Amino acid sequence: MVFGQTSLPGLIVTAPPPPQPGATPQPPITQTAPTAPAKPKAAAKPAANTGAQTAAAAGPGRGSGQSILVLVNDEPITALDVEGRSRLNALGADIGSKAQANMQALVKSETTQNRFRELVQEIVKENQATKTKEQIMAIIEQRKTQFALSLQKQALDSARASVLPGMKKGALDELIEERLKLQEAKRLNVTIEESQIDGVIKSMAERNKMTPAQFAAHLQTVGADINAMKARYRATLSWNDVVRRRFASQVNVSNREIEKFASTTSGGEDDVELQLQRIVLPVPGKLDQRVMAQRFQEADRLRQTFGGCKTAAAAAAKINARFEDLGARKPSSISEPTRSMLLNARDGEMVPPSMADGGVELYAVCGRKVVKADEKRRSEVAADLQQKEFEILAKRHLRDLRQDAQIEYR
Repeated sequence: MVFGQTSLPGLIVTAPPPPQPGATPQPPITQTAPTAPAKPKAAAKPAANTGAQTAAAAGPGRGSGQSILVLVNDEPITALDVEGRSRLNALGADIGSKAQANMQALVKSETTQNRFRELVQEIVKENQATKTKEQIMAIIEQRKTQFALSLQKQALDSARASVLPGMKKGALDELIEERLKLQEAKRLNVTIEESQIDGVIKSMAERNKMTPAQFAAHLQTVGADINAMKARYRATLSWNDVVRRRFASQVNVSNREIEKFASTTSGGEDDVELQLQRIVLPVPGKLDQRVMAQRFQEADRLRQTFGGCKTAAAAAAKINARFEDLGARKPSSISEPTRSMLLNARDGEMVPPSMADGGVELYAVCGRKVVKADEKRRSEVAADLQQKEFEILAKRHLRDLRQDAQIEYR
């Protein structure tokens, strides 16, 4: 898995990647991290082991963690290394598209909508006799955020579970490549200071509002190990320096290429602006469970008969609801789970109702447009194109190293 110039591979969602050290365009970064840097001829005595490749693909068995599966120029890779790598890669697997698809399916499901309505009605029922409307709305907002986070976690966990079966064969291949990269770094006298690795880990911990010690403990709770992560970044940064030393003079990107890609690529959901309308069905001064259920039913009927954005104002007036033409809005300005529903909606579609401060609200997507690339985007495109050239040259070099290496499966 290759990462761009400005980031290092890390935990998805639970640990966003930190900024890449250095200002020069970086060579490709691959996830390669055993539980600890290998020491030649210092591994445990190999146990009798036949069919090592098959065993690695299936995963090491209990009690055989120190058995050597592969020797790479006499440096060992053990079953324990493969197991540790598999667990670490499961956290950082490329599951973004799967998680997004899962999230979209969740927020669109009738079960999710019913759960949210039941949650709102439960809050109203429990608090209507003792709290003001404002206090109840504050509770609903808090629980709505928690509800959205639980959906995101459910979508992520499901996506991660779907990739686990195929992890171990890939882990062995990555460990072989890592040994080759570290050996080449040693040959070229490339040295990564421990402070650089600690800086990466500290940055990741801070992004997750943790200390390095807390971050290490968090990794342990999900089955991974901080030393394995440190080893992976040591190999990553070492390989960066190797490729930069060998190929920096060969990488060149023209302004014509930059302009071409800057005008045709998108950098994320905030490169899109949505034309939105909102209809709010107000709730009375004192919240009542029966009234809330009635307002949700009215909102549902309006959505089912929605005839497009041109009819929204008139439809709102018929039920004494408030109509708002919000104009162009960035998706990031809308809270979850409504944001995901809007991004997934077709133009002219109204998404399911949700609860907000003003009452039960309905959003309609009336159009969208892509924001024109600015200078920042041009710089990002230039870095991406440089990165791609580095990747091509680095892959060739790694392929040559592998062809010349002595790789023995035990």
